[in-house]
Amino acid sequence: MTTARPVLDLRGVTRTLPSGDSPLTILHAVDLVIQPGEFVAILGPSGSGKSTLLGIMAGLDRPSAGEVYLDGEPLHSLSEDALALVRRRKLGFVFQSFQLLPNLTAKENVLLPIELSGVRDPGARATALLAAVGLGARGHHYPVQLSGGEQQRVALARAFASEPPLLLADEPTGNLDSTNGTAVMTLLEELRARHGTTFVLVTHDPALAARAERQIHLRDGRVERDELRASRPGLRSA
Repeated sequence: MTTARPVLDLRGVTRTLPSGDSPLTILHAVDLVIQPGEFVAILGPSGSGKSTLLGIMAGLDRPSAGEVYLDGEPLHSLSEDALALVRRRKLGFVFQSFQLLPNLTAKENVLLPIELSGVRDPGARATALLAAVGLGARGHHYPVQLSGGEQQRVALARAFASEPPLLLADEPTGNLDSTNGTAVMTLLEELRARHGTTFVLVTHDPALAARAERQIHLRDGRVERDELRASRPGLRSA
């Protein structure tokens, strides 16, 4: 048993959308607690609610019913301005499609959230983060000048820019070949271990999910199985 405050605490989370004559329920009263330092993979077939659940965890979407707490903050009841502030301070997000700003260089993409967080000497921190993902010499390049694997590494550096307690990733290797995908996942794990970050990964790939310490299986918007696996060597366990 742990006495630490959960990083994520979902209570009865339901998401329903209008659909013709009857509403479509994507998530059905999901209860879920994720503790500090956990590495969690969320799996399930297409349409099981994985990405919707991740969006609600990030405060990018709101539940139709239920409560969502991020490090004690009630995401379900915050104003949009307050929600944006919480996300900036406490959350990193890695998208499948990278989501880099095309008119900014790699360093500027990483620098932007650091400047918004008010960190001293943001330029030095951006440089250090790019070096940590193996792109110390590519900071002046624009996204179009980088390969897919390099763009995703920039996205990783940006996600860790504010040292958030929670990192969420939605199919972060989905647009990469197997070699680049493995390299990106290894970097994610190394950065997570270095910063003590809680990491929640949505994937349909069992090989990626096998790297996690805990697997949550969704089906038809419900938690079908929640399995705690043995901790992997060299990684911080929950």
